[in-house]
Amino acid sequence: MPDKIASTAQLVEDARYRLLVEAVTDYAIYMLDPDGRVSSWSSGAQRLKGYAADEILGEHFSRFYTPADREAGLPELALGEAARVGRFESEGWRLHRDGRSFWAHVVIDAIRDSSGELLGFAKITRDRTEQHETEQALRRSEQQFRLLVNGVTDYALYMLDPEGHVTSWNSGAQRIKGYHPEEVIGRHFDSFYSDEDRQDGVPEASLSTALAEGRYEEERLQMRKDGSRFWANIVIDPVFDDSGKLLGFAKITRDITDKRRVQEELERARDELIQSQKMESLGQLTGGVAHDFNNLLTVILGGLQLLERQLPKDNEKVQAIWRNALEATRRGAQLTQRMLAFARKQRLFPQPIQLPALLQDMSELLVSSLGPTISLETRFPLQLDCVMSDQNQLELAIINLATNARDAMPGGGSITFSARNAQVGPRQSGKLAAGDYVCLAVTDSGQGMDEDTLRRAAEPFFTTKPTGKGTGLGLSIVHGLAQQQGGALLLRSTPGQGTTAEVWLPAVKVTAEAEPGVSDEVPADGASVELTEPLGLRVLVVDDDALVLTGTSALLADLGCQPARADSARAALHLLEQSEFDLMITDFAMPDMDGMLLIQQVRQSYPALTCVLTTGYAGRLDSVADAVLRLPKPFDREQLLALLQQVTRAG
Repeated sequence: MPDKIASTAQLVEDARYRLLVEAVTDYAIYMLDPDGRVSSWSSGAQRLKGYAADEILGEHFSRFYTPADREAGLPELALGEAARVGRFESEGWRLHRDGRSFWAHVVIDAIRDSSGELLGFAKITRDRTEQHETEQALRRSEQQFRLLVNGVTDYALYMLDPEGHVTSWNSGAQRIKGYHPEEVIGRHFDSFYSDEDRQDGVPEASLSTALAEGRYEEERLQMRKDGSRFWANIVIDPVFDDSGKLLGFAKITRDITDKRRVQEELERARDELIQSQKMESLGQLTGGVAHDFNNLLTVILGGLQLLERQLPKDNEKVQAIWRNALEATRRGAQLTQRMLAFARKQRLFPQPIQLPALLQDMSELLVSSLGPTISLETRFPLQLDCVMSDQNQLELAIINLATNARDAMPGGGSITFSARNAQVGPRQSGKLAAGDYVCLAVTDSGQGMDEDTLRRAAEPFFTTKPTGKGTGLGLSIVHGLAQQQGGALLLRSTPGQGTTAEVWLPAVKVTAEAEPGVSDEVPADGASVELTEPLGLRVLVVDDDALVLTGTSALLADLGCQPARADSARAALHLLEQSEFDLMITDFAMPDMDGMLLIQQVRQSYPALTCVLTTGYAGRLDSVADAVLRLPKPFDREQLLALLQQVTRAG
């Protein structure tokens, strides 16, 4: 009997709660099962959301959310947080049955039994659209007012009497010029001008112009209370009463120092961009010319060496002419390397280099080259990282910098070589990527450079030296070398106080003997290699230059090989389908398909075929994953022979 009484009491209590919930029409009060489906629905929920109970019971509550919120998973996040912490509360846009949206305040409470098992969720939603719009309008009004107030502080707004004395003073004027109202009201406004402007009558002239023309505006340096100067945009308007009598002047002053600085930086950036584009165009042209010149030198060099075998050994005059032509060809090859260095397309051989040891090895050369009027000094720390660089090109860069320093000191002076470890952070601006570097500095005690000369110093062919005394390529070559190796050339100079040239190069900490690289290069000292017997290799030569094809084929035939020629990658692939070869030598720069792509395709179909890439520029060859034999252009008979013998030994 007591159980029945308790059950009846519970039913009465539940009915009361039900009546209470149904009586609340300003709130949507309903229950969700653990999966988020509606399990009860109040009259307030029907009024607020528009659904009748038989329409919504069993439906997932996510239909009340906007599509964007559903896609973002907000319904699941809300239930998850309520289940985890017991309660979830938020505000956001919800949807009515007819598709209208309203701003809702939502509270979700997790309902659990005495054992802690989740029975579902109690959800209360309140329509706060009107309050939300009121709050938003108030927020917009406050923001507009704040912007207005903040905007006024950027301007000095004040009045002058007809004689130019200050009669009013706003907070912007105080902020910009530094005077409090009691310090400046009654004073003549010419105190804001420099002594030079006051002597020239600029303040009086500005008032006269405003009176005569109805307005005066200019940009000029003005003075603050502390004596500092700033760039100001000044506007002065005369103020008249209804009868036309001059009451004074309204003066608006805006601090445009930052704007002027930005404009100057933009102009400087534009000049640097134009210079960079000009350098890039010139580099592309130079690289292309050097590449074609390398092809011609390859033909000439090979032809001269083949011709030697036909020349009479006893005719010294003919032999002298031949040696002279050969030497000129080799000097031409050195010239192309300089052109490629400027264009940043020469093939480099980076290796860890200790700068103190390098400078010590170069000391005799530098002393003899620079002359007795130049004293040399080195300052290196005890702990200095190695640089990753091409030794020959780095030596050339040091000689160029030292020569420039000497020429800046015609009466003699001192050159100091110093270095330091440096680190560039990811947020540091400039020409260098983040990482560890070694900065090699070459400092002279010469005449220095003005700003315009310093800005143009690294331009190709720009020189301040007399005609015939310099090519203007020295700093350009150093600049190209540094950039190609991931570094930079930075110049600092002050007229009369000398110049410092800094070469920044990537640092490397050498803890063990460096491992050999993945790509092999045929050495240029092949003159010591001699042919003892014909090699008999079947060689496919691929080059889009007919002269190179003919010259290389002639050299191969002279070395006892069986050459075949292809003037394109497609022609080479066709020949490979028809015949077998021991070796393929291909140029890198070719139309349609370059040599590296050709090698990659050939390796897939003919994995046993040895492939050699011949080129004068670096391009992007360092990204090749597999080992590739390379023959630098221009190459001679001895280098080609060394390559063939290397292939023979490997086979």
